[in-house]
Amino acid sequence: MRITSRSGGLLVTALLLAACGGGPGGGGRISDGGVTLAVLNDQSGIYADTSGRSTVDAVKLAVDDYRAKYGDKAVAKKIEVVSADHQNKPEIASSKAQELYDRQHADVILDVPTSSAALAVATVAKNKKKVFIDVGAATTELEGKACNKYTFHYGYNSYMLANGTGSEVTAAGAKSWYIVYPDYAFGQDMTRTFSAAIKGAGGTVVASDPTPFPNDNFSTFLLKAPTLDPKPQVLGTMHAGGDLVNLVKQYNEYKLRDKGIDLALGLLALSDIHSLGSDALAGTRYTTMWVWTFDDKTRAWADRMQAKLGKRPTSNMAANYSAALQYLEAVQRAGTDDADQVVKQLEGRTVEDMFVRNGTIRAQDHLLLHDAYLARVKPSGEVKEPWDYEEVVKTIPAAQAFQPQPDPACRP
Repeated sequence: MRITSRSGGLLVTALLLAACGGGPGGGGRISDGGVTLAVLNDQSGIYADTSGRSTVDAVKLAVDDYRAKYGDKAVAKKIEVVSADHQNKPEIASSKAQELYDRQHADVILDVPTSSAALAVATVAKNKKKVFIDVGAATTELEGKACNKYTFHYGYNSYMLANGTGSEVTAAGAKSWYIVYPDYAFGQDMTRTFSAAIKGAGGTVVASDPTPFPNDNFSTFLLKAPTLDPKPQVLGTMHAGGDLVNLVKQYNEYKLRDKGIDLALGLLALSDIHSLGSDALAGTRYTTMWVWTFDDKTRAWADRMQAKLGKRPTSNMAANYSAALQYLEAVQRAGTDDADQVVKQLEGRTVEDMFVRNGTIRAQDHLLLHDAYLARVKPSGEVKEPWDYEEVVKTIPAAQAFQPQPDPACRP
């Protein structure tokens, strides 16, 4: 802020800049006296275990690590973490985002699972000229027609999931699929990308059906699967969180695997496996952005989170930690929390940490490119310790995991 008067204008300006941490040697300009990170996600519904309030703890841990790294040299002297529940509804997500930016002075909004909610927040971020780093939504529209200067897509998208699971399962011999998907932006986008990946690998989609969202009864679709002609080899579910847990339970109750129809998952979280028990999904392959047992770095961070949560963290929590820390590092480099300057520091940035391997934030569309993993769920007999449910089968290099070129529809 610059305020001048007829006399002593420069002195007043200098004092104000100093109060905000600016001026020569002052470490840059921080608005509103501090930096505010906002976590906007589902804290009471079907994605609460996947992310929810535990992600707020992950972001707070990132703040602690930023402070520990920079100490007195930190540009952001005062940092606050706030949160809100969007209830998986785009209209609520939009109003909450406006409130976070305007009333709570949020400098960045993080997470936002549910693609329809994420697209709504991206619009608010664009209009408010504030940074938004999405982690929890899969829609490729965030780096496509809905992309903008202030929105970043960090973690995974439907292309990554389909390119891993859809292509690999089909190439392994499961050529015919029946896809069921939640009837909103996430499910629709997942179905498009999975169908393309399946066909690209030489398979066919026998049928695809939308299901209500959220939903606790999938019997109509599970009973339909064996009656299709030709009968599909795979039931591909594009659901996540609580919906996925319900569908898998009913898939097992109807014994579709015994009827020759295997299960393939579009998206799976560690918390989902824990809810179901690993034997309910034993042998199932899926694509993921992070596994806590991958190496010493991932395990060490998971140990820190378990000390806070009393449980192992999901990949979504790990991604939000990384995104929050990258945002604070960008503020540090810029010397300010000014959104335009922070965006410049994020664009084209290489990232390597406990979450990201071989990462680059592509400048043209703000998509984080990084290694992804094809994993399988272990049967209980292979589980060596609590929460040890996942085994990495294959690393998918960053150059292959995501769209090789930016979407021409992206015009930030």
